[in-house]
Amino acid sequence: MKLLQRSLVARIIASLLAISGMALISITLTMAMSNSSRGDAAAINVAGSLRMNAYQILGALQRLEYVPEETSEEQLEGLITRFDQRLHGTTLQQTIPADDRHERRRQLEKLQTYWLHTLRPALQAPSTTAQLDLDTREAMIVAMVNDIEMLVTYLEQSTEAKVRLLGMMQVIFLVLIAIVVAIALYDVRYNLVVPLRQLMVLAREAAQRNFKPRSQLRGSDELALLGHTFNKMSAELATSYAALEDKVSRKKQELERSNQALRVMHDASRALYGGGNDLCSSAAPMLRELEKLLNIGPIRLSLKDPFDQRAMPVLETHSRTRPEYCRDQDCHACLIDPRPLDLVANNQSQCLLLPISVGDTLLGTLEVWYPQERLNDSTRRLLTILADQLATAVYLQRRIEEQQHVTLINERTIIARELHDSLAQSLSYLKMQVARLERMQQKEATREAQSAVFDELRTGLNSAYRQLRELLTTFRLKLEGPGLQFALRQTIEEFSQRMEATVELDYDVPPYLLNPNEEIHVLQIIREALANTHKHAQAHWAKVTVRFADARLLVRIEDDGIGLEDDSSPPMHYGLVIIRDRTTTLNGQLSIANRPAGGASVEVDFTPLTARLIQQQPASAAPNSHLGTGTS
Repeated sequence: MKLLQRSLVARIIASLLAISGMALISITLTMAMSNSSRGDAAAINVAGSLRMNAYQILGALQRLEYVPEETSEEQLEGLITRFDQRLHGTTLQQTIPADDRHERRRQLEKLQTYWLHTLRPALQAPSTTAQLDLDTREAMIVAMVNDIEMLVTYLEQSTEAKVRLLGMMQVIFLVLIAIVVAIALYDVRYNLVVPLRQLMVLAREAAQRNFKPRSQLRGSDELALLGHTFNKMSAELATSYAALEDKVSRKKQELERSNQALRVMHDASRALYGGGNDLCSSAAPMLRELEKLLNIGPIRLSLKDPFDQRAMPVLETHSRTRPEYCRDQDCHACLIDPRPLDLVANNQSQCLLLPISVGDTLLGTLEVWYPQERLNDSTRRLLTILADQLATAVYLQRRIEEQQHVTLINERTIIARELHDSLAQSLSYLKMQVARLERMQQKEATREAQSAVFDELRTGLNSAYRQLRELLTTFRLKLEGPGLQFALRQTIEEFSQRMEATVELDYDVPPYLLNPNEEIHVLQIIREALANTHKHAQAHWAKVTVRFADARLLVRIEDDGIGLEDDSSPPMHYGLVIIRDRTTTLNGQLSIANRPAGGASVEVDFTPLTARLIQQQPASAAPNSHLGTGTS
């Protein structure tokens, strides 16, 4: 009973079982009543046929009385036999109860006794012997018919009683089922439908983040327990949502600070990467803004000396004094709003030490002081990004300084070599001629002999002066323009004016293919060839071709002048000597020949040093293996 009172499901199941049980009982009783009434109609028919058979016997007696024939007697005997069979047949025996006290059983036995002992002997005995007249026999048959009608009446009453009982049982069970259904519907409505509606309202309110409504269900069934659980869940969800909203608000503020910090670092990246060695003017403003946004500080940056690995403080956002290695005494980036590291001495803050490194190379350290509260993960990630950004800036500055230093050394080496290969040799030759002239004067040589030496000195001085002008022109072109192509265009314009002829340029070379030494050699070869064309070829057209294909560089200078005497190389002119020497330095091949269409052609073919490195080290060449190639 307690389970039924507490469980709504159990009550609904009990109602369904009660309805099903009563329906099953009603069907069972109906089937039983139907089975008990199965032979009643047949018994009534048999009883009716007995009555009809009795009248038939009476009619046969009357015919036999007035017309005595054998056929009439046989017919009467047949009717008597048929009556006996029906009276003692199984139909009446199975239908009528076996209880001797039952009125139908007594009535049937009365009929059978009367038939066997009174009426049948009277019908079978002859009228002469039995001394029975027709009227007596008719009276006996009428009495038998009356008893048969009484039996039929009993049978009809029994059948009607069964039908009335069956209808009464159907009505009783229908009323009981209606009562159970009404009770179940009442229970379902007030204990299931109404609570479910209330829970649906609470669910819709909870879906709209309104956790204030509470369930008013009372009791101990499933929906009441669900309502109590829903109330508890709403309270917990309200607390969780409040905590989550507070957490989201804090996370939103952190994201806004992080976004502002990233924007500050992004805006400062151009000044940081392009500020040269002045980290104070580029990094200090960014660090100060980050301190305000992230509520941290002070921040101190120390870099390691690349030679003795000692730490050198270069920047501090709050300090009473300048860093030891301050380069600009007019800069006050570290002294603005001084707030020294007094918090460290009072144990009021903690220090986060971040490495300033690129790969495995440690460039320095970044000290970030913050309050004793724990730094959140987003702030730590931002500080790590800041350290990486500073490391990249410091690394790029050092690489720029190294590259500038290497470039300066390469330029000096190129200038020294050009002076050694051209002007220094000419001056050495002039020095030897002067020494020769001094010995001739000491020996008092003839004026004609000394005049030959003076002519050689004059020729050597002119050649040295020309070489000096060529070198000055070459280096001026190199220093004023970005790369070989710009210098060649200026050279083409210069010789177009000097030759008063058309000089074309066909240039197709990838950028940064040649190192500075190779660019100087190529430029000098082209200038020497164009100078020879201007002096000796009598040309009206010239073309310079510089192309790179199949890992080799082709330099061709051609004209439409008078050409060479034959297809062999010309004699050892001074300009051709310089061209051959530079071609040998480039490990190239020189070809000088006449053109089929007229004029001469000078071709230099060599593999640039960068291309040779690619061919020799296709897979294992280091990214910076070309940095020192300019000193060859």
